[in-house]
Amino acid sequence: MEVKDSNGNILKDGDSVTVIKDLKVRGSSDVIKRGTKVNNIRLTDDPAEIDCRVNKTAMVLRTEFVKKA
Repeated sequence: MEVKDSNGNILKDGDSVTVIKDLKVRGSSDVIKRGTKVNNIRLTDDPAEIDCRVNKTAMVLRTEFVKKA
């Protein structure tokens, strides 16, 4: 299974990615700003999602909103 970012680059466990769009966090008033760098991602069973920690909060991001850093 290949997991690709918004530009088509292949992602692997431990890669760093950058958010390409402001994202609202469900259930909170927080916003992940465009340009936020996320280190040490983990791949999931779904090729359209990655696990990560943003500002010390664990969450799942869609790969369509990130690019490889």
